[in-house]
Amino acid sequence: MKKSRGRTGRKRRRKHVKSFMDGVNCSHRLEYINLKKWLKERGFEDSNLRPAEFLGTGRGLITTKALQAGDLIISLPEKCLLTTSNVLSSCLGPHIVNWKPPVSPLLALCTFLIAEKHSGEKSPWKPYLDVLPQSYTCPACLEPDVINLLPNPLKKKAQEQKMMIQELFRSSKGFFSSLQPLFAEPTGTIFNHRALEWAWCTVNTRTVYMKHPRRECFSLEPDVYALAPYLDLLNHSPNVQVR
Repeated sequence: MKKSRGRTGRKRRRKHVKSFMDGVNCSHRLEYINLKKWLKERGFEDSNLRPAEFLGTGRGLITTKALQAGDLIISLPEKCLLTTSNVLSSCLGPHIVNWKPPVSPLLALCTFLIAEKHSGEKSPWKPYLDVLPQSYTCPACLEPDVINLLPNPLKKKAQEQKMMIQELFRSSKGFFSSLQPLFAEPTGTIFNHRALEWAWCTVNTRTVYMKHPRRECFSLEPDVYALAPYLDLLNHSPNVQVR
């Protein structure tokens, strides 16, 4: 009897692992329910995709039907996207327009994300912010002693990312201070290095390419970012070839 239960237990565990590899549907979670409702209000029509957790690759989307070549997977209205246009339309807009030298489109988006996250319940972007990772495992986020253990090419990349964020933070302190009239708390406690690191990783790991017209209020860096709620849940196995 004991051997029989053991085999049954192993079968159940194997079945559970296989199910997890195929994706465990997470659409019942409150944060995803709120996100879908929020997107629907902006014109997004429900698709055949559901949020899911996968073994090995973590968060992603799972399809409820077999897909054929050429099928439309997801169509997200522009109203759902977060771009520099949203930033300029917010209370940050006048401060960005008047600040010299001009900030980069990347910094504008990072600043907006930090400010909206700080707003909490008051932010109209809260349903999206609630499903964003609270922390990242990008090379830039690794501790120095961990970075030193990496192979040289990856170690160099991690150090470059860290320096990039540090320089962005250093050069942006004056701009962050100029936003003080918008906040009751000191801007130094809101726009700190950790917050900028989180926002930088959010933009650099989740945006889709979308070219925007050149604006004089921004630096010469290309404005090609668009954060796409729900679509940015799409993920794939590192073992597959995608095009």
